[in-house]
Amino acid sequence: MYEDQAREQVIRWKRKVTKRRSMVGRYANGLQSKMNHLIPEKMHTVVTASIKKMVHATLLGSEYTMKKQPDVAKSLEERDEKAKTLLKSYKRTAAIEGAGTGAGGLLLGMVDFPLLLSIKMKFLFDTASAYGYDVRDYRERLFVLYLFQLAFARDEKRLELIERLEHWEQEKELLPEKEVYLAEIDWKTFQLDYRDYIDLAKMFQLIPGIGAIVGATANYRFLEILGETAMNGYRIRWLSSYMRETDLKG
Repeated sequence: MYEDQAREQVIRWKRKVTKRRSMVGRYANGLQSKMNHLIPEKMHTVVTASIKKMVHATLLGSEYTMKKQPDVAKSLEERDEKAKTLLKSYKRTAAIEGAGTGAGGLLLGMVDFPLLLSIKMKFLFDTASAYGYDVRDYRERLFVLYLFQLAFARDEKRLELIERLEHWEQEKELLPEKEVYLAEIDWKTFQLDYRDYIDLAKMFQLIPGIGAIVGATANYRFLEILGETAMNGYRIRWLSSYMRETDLKG
């Protein structure tokens, strides 16, 4: 059955994302931290402000969510195919946007941050709808943020985030009202994880002559990582519900 194949793919994905990075990966992460100070302070400010705005807009509801209707009565295979089609389209959009801003140096490079965030969030909300979840519910929007965070999290935080995804149906019932949660969210940690992950690629995007190539490649890759995370995150929930229904019928 397709569900069995999907379950195996989720297991492999979890194994991959919770595995400690290779020595090369850890070296790159260390290099990234050392080179952070080379990125202009204006760019750090843009990133910080953009992510804070994105988190607030997501939790409060915005243009991403107002018109979204969840798809209903579709199999997991159909939902996966829909998600793959969405990802292909959004990767193309992100690559074009990255090439354009990368060719423009520092000024357009700073513009790229909020644009890329917007593309990512629109993709995540479209994907949520494809799997049948209603993002007009703030708890579903919060789940979207956890997917975003997991895609770009540090090694030590990934296992914790995956466990939250796996127990989301129980956790969401215990969540406070939207306004209470928004007042307590630690958006600074959220912002630092994302910023540290993308800084190195974005720094090279500012270099004249190669910025366009780096911008297109980096943005394409960022969407690829986000797409894999989103698909498997929603598969975890879908398969959990499927198993409960199967047990009840049996």
